[in-house]
Amino acid sequence: MAKILVVEDDADILDGIKKMLNFEHHAVESCSDGDAGWHMVKNYDFELLILDWELPVKSGVEICRAFRAGGGKTPILMLTGKGKISDKEEGLDAGADDYLTKPFDLRELAARVRALLRRASGSSDNVLQAGNIKLDPVKYEVTKDGMPVTLLPKEFQLLEYFMRHCDEVIDPQLLLNRVWPSESESTIDALRTSIKRLRKKIDPEGARIHTVHSVGYIFKK
Repeated sequence: MAKILVVEDDADILDGIKKMLNFEHHAVESCSDGDAGWHMVKNYDFELLILDWELPVKSGVEICRAFRAGGGKTPILMLTGKGKISDKEEGLDAGADDYLTKPFDLRELAARVRALLRRASGSSDNVLQAGNIKLDPVKYEVTKDGMPVTLLPKEFQLLEYFMRHCDEVIDPQLLLNRVWPSESESTIDALRTSIKRLRKKIDPEGARIHTVHSVGYIFKK
């Protein structure tokens, strides 16, 4: 599960992409012009950007180039109706990690998304494990001691992020940015409530999720 921004001005294509990504349990945010897209990219954190090349106001290539020039590292998948090799070179040279030509099959887009997210996480294996806890982001399953654990979507997202960053102290604001919608009015109290529920379900012994006073949280592997 990842937080993904899609910037696409074709309403039908955008709707199809969002449905596919939601089906794969990703948290999806979207906008339909380059100006709004650039605002989102500059001000919020995402784990993947999907940018249409030809957008109103500011093109996807311009967004990509400006993001990379500012030091942005988030993987970028470029969507375009342009099919020439020179166009592909321009998109990749601007900093895109992958390129998909319209029209495309949503299954191929899903596969490209999975590959980019695996590459960004440095993992070739979808299944995450920390001690007796296993999380499969593709099957959307969590087990503890081999027994299934039912988590709410926000709890699942928090656990996945924790397990991808084991033994790191994580700032609460970073967790809010990664798990809740970017422009929502989510609060630290909402985060604490979700972590409290998560602890009860997967860590009642207090062996995994620790609070670092005045700093954040750490998930022990």
